[in-house]
Amino acid sequence: MAANANLYALLETRFAARPTATAFEFADASTRSYGALGLEVARMANALVARGVAPGDRVMVQVEKSFTNVLLYLACLKAGAVYNPLNTAYTAAELEYFIGDAKPKLLVIDPSRATALQPIARTAGVAHIETMDPAGAGSLAAFAADQKSSHKTAARTLEDLAALLYTSGTTGRSKGAMITHQNLSSNALTLVDYWGFTANDVLLHALPVFHVHGLFVALNTTLLAGGKILWQTKFDLPTVMKTLPQATVMMGVPTFYTRLLGEPAFGRDQCQTMRLFIAGSAPLLAETHTDFEARTGMKIVERYGMTETGMITSNPYHKGERVAGTVGYALPGVSVRIADEAGAKLGFGEVGVVEVKGPNVFKGYWNNPEKTAQEFRKDGYFISGDLAMMAADGRISIVGRAKDLIISGGFNVYPKEIEDELNALPGVAESAVIGLPHADFGEGVVAVITPVAGTKLQSEAAIIAHLATRLAKFKLPKRVFEVADLPRNAMGKVQKAELRSTYAKTFAS
Repeated sequence: MAANANLYALLETRFAARPTATAFEFADASTRSYGALGLEVARMANALVARGVAPGDRVMVQVEKSFTNVLLYLACLKAGAVYNPLNTAYTAAELEYFIGDAKPKLLVIDPSRATALQPIARTAGVAHIETMDPAGAGSLAAFAADQKSSHKTAARTLEDLAALLYTSGTTGRSKGAMITHQNLSSNALTLVDYWGFTANDVLLHALPVFHVHGLFVALNTTLLAGGKILWQTKFDLPTVMKTLPQATVMMGVPTFYTRLLGEPAFGRDQCQTMRLFIAGSAPLLAETHTDFEARTGMKIVERYGMTETGMITSNPYHKGERVAGTVGYALPGVSVRIADEAGAKLGFGEVGVVEVKGPNVFKGYWNNPEKTAQEFRKDGYFISGDLAMMAADGRISIVGRAKDLIISGGFNVYPKEIEDELNALPGVAESAVIGLPHADFGEGVVAVITPVAGTKLQSEAAIIAHLATRLAKFKLPKRVFEVADLPRNAMGKVQKAELRSTYAKTFAS
């Protein structure tokens, strides 16, 4: 009989090997050992089964970050269910679409939303609704507390679903990415080795857990290594400053690092025990990378991944240079190529679309075989939609999203090239470059910039004049707008679709 490919079957062997070791440490200094973690996961898994959840059933979860939510994720794996986390910012109207599409057996929501969502869930045929508040308390936790602490992990194959994650839906309706047990286990095993994780590691966890970064990359990797997780419900600067000296690893979005750098007291003293800072989910400015090294003596490891693929590339940890502005090399076992629109492989230094193949690549889009077929090449490569170029040694630099490509006067304009120039200007904290409808050029280049706190920026004309000394004329912004902050999603990514909407009529006659 083949070994059980359930990711939890792999994890529980690690839990059993270190039953007294601390798995989680909380803000109040209380802890949870690996042995206790396994017992609580078993109770939660039994609660799911008692609510009629069978292998393959979806468990939709829209709750705040809590340890109970982690138990629910692990219990879904153990019971063979499909964990379906949703951004807590989604409205009831948006949830109606997700519920109708995923058809979950169980819906877990904040108690404050129960009244609004019950009729929607009933109409969609959801069998059960349970509640979980920001502290992790609620009907589900109470029900699980009365369950037995032993549970036989469900048998799963490599291709069975472990999770269903909806993409951000920047174009059209959000699509459910089907994530398999193989996708998760292969990525976690690779990252443990590539980033040098051991049971001695202590991860500062301040990321949300409805997203690949905080849920799969941070949790799976650390739990697989048998390390300790310093659990924080959110990124709070004073708390992070206080906790860093107890950690060895931190994973964060770029805004974590810019906020740390904005604290004058932050520096080498807080980082004496740290061996690894990892950045992802949004591009890390080269300036942030450089400033962080100057302040701490440590280079952030930037990596690149997607909901559909988990982690694809990473700057090296053990050997090799961590180069600012790049996302490093394809991870072991992952094949990456840069291709044109037809899928033909491009040469080194040429800009094209990132295409990826490997055990980390998802199974396809839920209930959407047509879209799945469109996003894969005949040879199995997934078309990421990200624009990048590859150096001769295989190092990859992300240029932007294909949908963000600007075609002005028949010329291709890559926003990142202009953003790099803008970000280098005195007083500019960050920039976003977009293309907007233009009667003469098809699209006109527009820049939106934010100032460094307390700084007065140059005039629009002065900025454009400076860029004219650095860039070809067709790349120059026709307008430059200053804002206090750029719009972002929960993971820190700049929402260019929102900027395009805001400034849509800039060139209207």
